[in-house]
Amino acid sequence: MGLGFWTWTITIILSLFFIGMSFFFKKKADASFAHYAIAGGTLPFFLLLFTDIATIMGVGNFVGHSSKGYEIGIANIPFVIGEQGAKIIFALVFAGFAAKFTYKTLAEMMNDLIVRDRITRSLVAILTSSIMIAWVSGQAMGMGALFSTFTGADPILMILVFSAVFIIYTAVGGMYSVVWTDLIQGAILIAIAVWFYFQVFNRIDFSYSTLKSGLADVGSGELIQMNLSVMEVLTLFVTGTLGVLAAQVYWQRCFASKSSKSASRAMLISGVVAIIFTILATISGLIVKIQNPTLDAKNAISWLILEEMTQFAALAFFIMIFMAAISSASSLLHSAAVVIINDLVIPNMKEKEDAFYLKLTRVSVVVFGMFTIVTAIWADSIIDLFSLAYSMAGGGVVPVLIVGLIWKNKKTSAFEMGTRNSRVSVWGARTGILAGAVVSLTIGILWGVLASVIMTIVFSKLLPSKDIMNKPMIAN
Repeated sequence: MGLGFWTWTITIILSLFFIGMSFFFKKKADASFAHYAIAGGTLPFFLLLFTDIATIMGVGNFVGHSSKGYEIGIANIPFVIGEQGAKIIFALVFAGFAAKFTYKTLAEMMNDLIVRDRITRSLVAILTSSIMIAWVSGQAMGMGALFSTFTGADPILMILVFSAVFIIYTAVGGMYSVVWTDLIQGAILIAIAVWFYFQVFNRIDFSYSTLKSGLADVGSGELIQMNLSVMEVLTLFVTGTLGVLAAQVYWQRCFASKSSKSASRAMLISGVVAIIFTILATISGLIVKIQNPTLDAKNAISWLILEEMTQFAALAFFIMIFMAAISSASSLLHSAAVVIINDLVIPNMKEKEDAFYLKLTRVSVVVFGMFTIVTAIWADSIIDLFSLAYSMAGGGVVPVLIVGLIWKNKKTSAFEMGTRNSRVSVWGARTGILAGAVVSLTIGILWGVLASVIMTIVFSKLLPSKDIMNKPMIAN
């Protein structure tokens, strides 16, 4: 029995297992919209840790970054450190703070603590959901390309099958099915990844000098050099960092956490794990370059698996990528659906029963899951797919968030749910978000951040909001 048979078999078995798990948790998810969205704020440390790891370690971390390593070498590492190191910054600065609250989304938190404005809330929701929808599409696209390489089947077929699986189990069990499947997926992913990279680095005897001389022998010695300008390095770092800080999926896990300490520890450990494995993926691309310097970069790691390693290694790699892709896709799709319903739909409709919001979110999971399938089929590059969303959300939302949290009305008062304590005004937030997003796309994210901060402060000074510090708010 060949590789194609075993690949199909493993795909079917794992898919049925994960769908079955979701029905086991359906009753818990049906308890309320809050349980479906954030598990009622009850998640313990071990579930947070593995859902963070499984969500972070998507297809891009293994396939996309190995391709970048093959193509541009260690020049990819600044983006890696920015993108993955942002989880550590998030853990140290924001995770414990966010875990004190039981909001469902970042947009809802900003709307409650910083600026009470439906338009601002909608802008934050659109930008933060865009980064997640792009990421879901990337997982489906990467999985389809890998499956096609392993079996010879049309990648569109795998995109459809793979997407159907995570859409079903996410829609059925909500946050509960996502985190419990992440527990299994994350554990298997880490175990296989350690074994796999041991096999890859064994090809250069775990020696930097062997890697360097090997690249020189194939005429690619420049790949081991950091040939980027300071501004290019800074841009890559900031792009990765701000994009992650705007990602709803990480905020949502903090809101779902049982305690601040659990949220911070889980994100800190997962950030360290992500940096290690993503740098290993980048360097593995360089190792493939030594083996075959004439490949298309996007096929680098697949070539190594299929041509240079055993069938067992190939199957192990496929399982690792399948776990990485489906765990990230389900987490991100769930987060995007919650944002869309919680921040775009509910604030703009008459109040309904809680069960209606839950049902609406399930429908949103299916609808936007189908949308991501379309974007996955159209997209050309896993990493490039993220860039636009990273820039828009990172340059538009994060500066307003940070200014809003620092620039308090009452400096000695802690933030509390239902109490606005920020000097950022309605027009300051609106102009800051829009200016940051537009400038980030047209000129660059560094200028976008600067424009967002300036516009937020200036317009908040010129057009201040009425003081509603003590006005209670019922959060949706």
